[in-house]
Amino acid sequence: MNRLVLLLALVSSIFCGLSGCGKNNSSNNPDGSDANINAPAFQLSAKGKVVARVNNLPIGLEDLNQEIEVYNSMVPPGSPELKISTREKKIDYLKNEMVRRTLLYQAALNSKLDKSKDFIDALEKTKLDLLVIALVKQEAKKVEVTSKEIEDYYNAYKDQLKAPEEINIREIVVPSESEAKDILVELLKGEDFATLARNRSKSKSAKSNGNLGFVSKETLSKEMANIALALPQGEPSGVFKGPEGYYIIKVEARRGGEQMTLAQAREDIKRGITFLKQQQRIEDVIAKLARQSKIEVYEKEVK
Repeated sequence: MNRLVLLLALVSSIFCGLSGCGKNNSSNNPDGSDANINAPAFQLSAKGKVVARVNNLPIGLEDLNQEIEVYNSMVPPGSPELKISTREKKIDYLKNEMVRRTLLYQAALNSKLDKSKDFIDALEKTKLDLLVIALVKQEAKKVEVTSKEIEDYYNAYKDQLKAPEEINIREIVVPSESEAKDILVELLKGEDFATLARNRSKSKSAKSNGNLGFVSKETLSKEMANIALALPQGEPSGVFKGPEGYYIIKVEARRGGEQMTLAQAREDIKRGITFLKQQQRIEDVIAKLARQSKIEVYEKEVK
């Protein structure tokens, strides 16, 4: 899949400098001549209803949807607008990515690039990788996890199966230690933490009165996490140095940390056991194949 994504990215960057797809019928040869590129001697099978043809080479709807699914999975979570989510965007992707790539593919065949030794070697290496992945998937599908295995695991480790603990924290962050100590004195005199955070803190959280919301310890710096976990709820911490300056924090509330029921933990346990059993199955397959094969490793030749 990584190779496919890299190929798509490369082709996409090339196409950014090319003209629109409406010119596809005018000059298909790499040298710009008007002669049509011949369709390849063989035909790739199109999956699903044919949505385009390039010199009689079909592109299927399932092919289009599959590529779009891969593309959308690579879009950063913070940029949902980049996803291909409408019919119009699908058509644009079909014309400006898949059709153009098919033109390049046909041009490469006509240039006999598929006959070069470098290409054949690379194709064989890719074939090796894909076949290994296919075999691993085939063997992994044979793994089953029983209800008894899940229940046995839960009973053995239930004391360790707890809902994630989260802490609602407010913070005040200032550039200097002396300023932080002055603020701490005010807090100990009874000043409102949220008000001081809004008026004195230099962190972005000042806009929300210093409130970071409920966070897990994994998202905090090591220093802040240790202090927050030990800090009594409702009391300000001492001054400590952090990534943005000098900090004072206050724990507003805690949640989570309670033991999970079997029903709550079942799917997580099933996934974990499935993964372990799949790994073991692959190891067993490799061990069996190794026993049946002649393997020679020439360590002295490795330099």
